[in-house]
Amino acid sequence: MTALALGVDLGSSGLRIALVEPGGAKLLEETSPYPTRLEDPWSWVNGLELLCARLPSALRSRVGTIAIAGTSGTLLLCRPDGQPGPGALGLALPYHHCCTEQAAAAAALAGGGPAASASGSLARALHLLAQAEHSGEAGPWLLRHQADWLMGWLMGNWRRGEEGNNLRLGWDLQRQRWSGAIDLQPWASGLPEICASGTVLDALAAGPAQRLGLPSHSQVVAGSTDANAGVLAAEPLSGDGITVLGTTLVLKQFSPKPIEGAGISCHRVAGRWLVGGASNAGAGILRRFFSDGQIAELSRQIDPSQPTGLRLRPLPARGERFPVDDPNLEPVLEPRPISDGRYLQALLEGLTAIEQAGWQRLRAAGAPPLERVITLGGGARNPQWRQLRQQSLGVPVLNRPGLSAALGMARLAATILAPP
Repeated sequence: MTALALGVDLGSSGLRIALVEPGGAKLLEETSPYPTRLEDPWSWVNGLELLCARLPSALRSRVGTIAIAGTSGTLLLCRPDGQPGPGALGLALPYHHCCTEQAAAAAALAGGGPAASASGSLARALHLLAQAEHSGEAGPWLLRHQADWLMGWLMGNWRRGEEGNNLRLGWDLQRQRWSGAIDLQPWASGLPEICASGTVLDALAAGPAQRLGLPSHSQVVAGSTDANAGVLAAEPLSGDGITVLGTTLVLKQFSPKPIEGAGISCHRVAGRWLVGGASNAGAGILRRFFSDGQIAELSRQIDPSQPTGLRLRPLPARGERFPVDDPNLEPVLEPRPISDGRYLQALLEGLTAIEQAGWQRLRAAGAPPLERVITLGGGARNPQWRQLRQQSLGVPVLNRPGLSAALGMARLAATILAPP
């Protein structure tokens, strides 16, 4: 009986797991909303437990490796034994939370890069540490991103963090050190020990193995961010860009060299540089106005050759990360046409404009020319949106909604397995 690989994705709105064979062929996927909410770390544990319970026991018993992706930037303050703090301190700050009051301090500490921003994890870390001090909760504290915390729970050891998940906290991938003066701070002992994506770390701890019904010899593999995991699932060719149309809009592209800039992420995946950015806008804004059924029905009324002429900026709240890094950027959700179909089209046009600006920003920063776009996420099921985007981007746009971040993590974990 060959071992199987399990991939886990902690997304913006819920969890997904995927199970694959050693060669990467998908066996099944399962999804679930968070039992409580994104900010609650025990919701990550309970959600994973619920999903693993759905796996047939014969397959569960063959899981040999497991890797986790999470929302890049969702940050938690916890004790060295992984326990979240009391009350509000026990909740993570989500990826879209801008800490404008800490922006100057974060920029001074990081000295530049993705951490030197109100929308970066470093600003959220300073905010959480200030909250703890104000509450009279003395250290020591650990600062852990969503995927790293759950990875620590699996092993019963919260010492490590995966490099891609910690770039916005200030990890300098090219120099393999913390940026600026970050590691000189009194709280620096709470930073994770960084490991590369794909590193085999340790076996499951007894308690988590029992709760999940997985073999105790299953190996935990350092994962990545949810967007990087989607790229691994898509297996792009040279010249391909990846757009993830989930709750948020994420762009990714392989580059022959690293590039830097406010709001731009630069990762290393499978030995290659992967650059991109993540907007706070995305398909999540559509559900504020329409159900999934209404979106599907109204989309059929859209004629992409007849633009609305409206210039909406469909941010969910004040603040943007990419293609512009501006914590004070306001949403523009009006005027609203009488026709719901026209309003949906205007929202999609606004999201398309953000995507187009994102690709232009990456190109201006030194990324290769875009030749084709592969689309992942729930928005990839919308053919009218694909047409709007193809018109705007001027390159072929392919929809691949079946490729998930969980599948990408499962395929990463499968590279550790022995071939059948």
